[in-house]
Amino acid sequence: MGAKEGFLQFQRELPISRDPKERVGDYKEIYEDFPEEKLNHQAARCMDCGIPFCHQGCPLGNVIPEFNDAVYNQEWEQAIQILKSTNNFPEFTGRICPAPCEASCVLGINKDPVAIELIEKNIAEKAYELGLIQPNPPQTRTGKQVAVIGSGPAGLAAADQLNQAGHEVTVFEKDAKPGGLLRYGIPDFKLEKWVIDRRIDLMKQEGVIFICNTDVGFNIKAENILRNFDAVLIATGAQQPRALNIKGSDLKGVHFAMDFLGKQNQVIGGEIQENPISAKGKHVLVIGGGDTGSDCIGTSNRHGAASITQLELLPKPPKQRTVLNPWPEWPMTLKTSSSHEEGAERIFSILTKEFIGNEDGEVTGLKLVDIEWMEKDGKMTFEEIAGTERVVPCDLAFLAIGYTGPAQNGLLEAFGVDTMENTLPKSKNYQSSNSKVFLAGDMRRGQSLVVWAISEGREAAVKVDEFLMGESSLPQKDESFFHVEDEIAGIE
Repeated sequence: MGAKEGFLQFQRELPISRDPKERVGDYKEIYEDFPEEKLNHQAARCMDCGIPFCHQGCPLGNVIPEFNDAVYNQEWEQAIQILKSTNNFPEFTGRICPAPCEASCVLGINKDPVAIELIEKNIAEKAYELGLIQPNPPQTRTGKQVAVIGSGPAGLAAADQLNQAGHEVTVFEKDAKPGGLLRYGIPDFKLEKWVIDRRIDLMKQEGVIFICNTDVGFNIKAENILRNFDAVLIATGAQQPRALNIKGSDLKGVHFAMDFLGKQNQVIGGEIQENPISAKGKHVLVIGGGDTGSDCIGTSNRHGAASITQLELLPKPPKQRTVLNPWPEWPMTLKTSSSHEEGAERIFSILTKEFIGNEDGEVTGLKLVDIEWMEKDGKMTFEEIAGTERVVPCDLAFLAIGYTGPAQNGLLEAFGVDTMENTLPKSKNYQSSNSKVFLAGDMRRGQSLVVWAISEGREAAVKVDEFLMGESSLPQKDESFFHVEDEIAGIE
């Protein structure tokens, strides 16, 4: 490495975020630019470990020490070549990935880990700035036609890979613009949509065809797709939200989180004039302590909510790792997002009992009770704490408690894809029960991370290419170095 003692000389440093009082007035990204000299120092902190656990932590297998060294030496062309060899969209993951690579960084044993996500984002942006990312259409075409249904991160990654392999790829998207959850779900203050548009424009110039406002199975029948394409890859995500089955959950003002977040994206994108779900002046309850819940907090703050409270069933995590959660496991520690910093109360170990409504069918409150977690017969369980039941004000509630699998809209059945009891489709090596139809992303493996979706799209593309050509020319991940986590769901 260029700086052998960089991890001793420099401390971890991240970009400064704009003042919360200022940034809640817009939907722009919250971070200020990071000076190149400081980025050089952050890259210098990489120790070039004998066993780079960051590789194992990254679902894509990014070659992290090598691109860190290139950044330290300001060799930007080398850095982007290394990065794009494993990651189609570093400008996405560099902004919204929870960075499991950093959780596995060896430096993290007793110091703050290397700022890998920050470095990745800056490699991508510097490459665009220097003109190192340019349209690169394939030199020859195979004559094979591939349909990709869904333009989220899995579908986009698969389309990009299959196009580079020389196949003619058409991406079908039910919404007005490509991007899937990247565009209609992740708030603009985390990922501004010009970042997506820039990449989509590049893919179009490379030959990928995008057909939007087209709901396959409705606008176009599945049999037409199967007849006109040599292979089909379905990557429509896990769109079926998990419901909260308590009394009053059907009251007006109780919404699934994505109904709120997606509409706000449409407002900012100019597709609609105003969000039909407004948090302005309301007492907002966000049920679910994950990233989606945090996104609801940030968006509600920007609407001007009177109060925001986030409710979490699980106990409050510790601020630091415990002996039961050692490195390099994912740290089960308390995480405070930028949205939390902007204002919200967080309540842990809480059970929702019943929504309370008025005579007009509108939600006005939520009955809660504190719970105590304990181990019983080797399993964690909880009991209600007597005397803690109460009703808190609620004008608007967002359910952000995850997803159960692909949307139950008949799409999989129309393509002849069998499903399992948990509603996930059956697959083996990304191929469904219909040999011509392949699967990738959250709709195959269940709700997961954007970085896993990109990995799924890349690996599914290899199997599609093999199906079409007998063998694949596309690079694939060496699974022997990774946990076989991407095969835990959807196996026949």
